[in-house]
Amino acid sequence: MSVEITSMVAADAARCAELESVLFPGDDPWSERAFLSELAAPHNHYFAAREGDHLVGYAGIALLGRGEAVESEVHTIGVDPAAHRRGVGGALLKALLDTADRHGGPVFLEVRIDNTPAIELYNREGFVVVGTRRNYYQPSGADAFTMQRPVVGAVNQA
Repeated sequence: MSVEITSMVAADAARCAELESVLFPGDDPWSERAFLSELAAPHNHYFAAREGDHLVGYAGIALLGRGEAVESEVHTIGVDPAAHRRGVGGALLKALLDTADRHGGPVFLEVRIDNTPAIELYNREGFVVVGTRRNYYQPSGADAFTMQRPVVGAVNQA
């Protein structure tokens, strides 16, 4: 079955929170309320990956700044473990980056330093490590890389 990327809706928040608890059990997974709050913010754009009626992944990005000071920040990408290694994360990241490119400016994100598959995906899309945030993920205390993808010839249309 193929995966369809659509805009996330409030009805998706419970399933996203369920996946969060599976994907990030030691690092304060987002609640349904957190997803609803992020969906309500006008500068955020969230996407859902669906196989038929089943949500198998989610992703969100914030479009920040105006004029010369625009940038985007990837908030989250999560994929159901049963759907790993099938291109779902890459499809979600593409939706985020297409959105960011319409906004303009560089794109930033944080990723656990031990999340090799995600780091490899981000590297393929032009992200580079620009710093390390010690004890970023709580309560586990895991470190994160801050990664940046430079501007990709986008025109600011925000």
